[in-house]
Amino acid sequence: MQQVRVIPCLDVAGGRVVKGVSFVELRDAGDPVALGEVYSEAGADELIFLDIGATNSGREPLVDLAARVAQGVLIPFTVGGGIDSLETASRLLRVGADKVSVNSAAVRNPELIRAISDVYGNQCVVVAIDVRRRGASYEVVTHGGRRPTGIELVRWVDRVQAEGAGELLVTSMDQDGGLGGYDADLYTEVLARTDIPVIASGGVGKLEDFLIGARLGVQGLLAASVFHFGTLTIREVKNYLAHHDIAVRQEEDEIDV
Repeated sequence: MQQVRVIPCLDVAGGRVVKGVSFVELRDAGDPVALGEVYSEAGADELIFLDIGATNSGREPLVDLAARVAQGVLIPFTVGGGIDSLETASRLLRVGADKVSVNSAAVRNPELIRAISDVYGNQCVVVAIDVRRRGASYEVVTHGGRRPTGIELVRWVDRVQAEGAGELLVTSMDQDGGLGGYDADLYTEVLARTDIPVIASGGVGKLEDFLIGARLGVQGLLAASVFHFGTLTIREVKNYLAHHDIAVRQEEDEIDV
């Protein structure tokens, strides 16, 4: 049975981990490297670091941060935000990131996905897809949810799959930070469209939300607020999922955070 992954997400702005609602009203949550090390020791399966202001400001991605994380974190980690070329992706992967996440730049230039995949393999390419509900469907949005694209979700999923995406990080901007649970309709639609592993993001507020996501069939359960601000621990989430017959990686030396 395939194990579902529990993945803390560390949104980074100004060198600090922050968390808000739909990427606004940000609260400080700590130092990214220190927090990453704590989560690594606590049994997280992976980490995702997203520079949430890089695209809007035209800033370089977090190469120095990736190098420091690689020194102290023993689990796979992904870096995203501001990656707009193969060269930029290469810099992150060479300093120790296991994967790169592309979003706004991939919408502008879908061939970027293929370029990275051809050189490093599709296992290194996460395509982040941020969406907002538009009536009965979902529209892809970029620049932290601020810029509508007019692209329908299912059409974009088809395109990124064809370009060589290895994984999809799908975020409901309507749910993000609201603690109301994953948008089940969203992930049902994505999972029906692709065999690429899917990470669900946006809205986790309680243990039951993780279980709902796992039962939908996503391979990764991403959360931020509940971990950063101490509502839940990774051990609590994994124990709860295991109790409900969801396969998760468990270690004897996991500690609470």
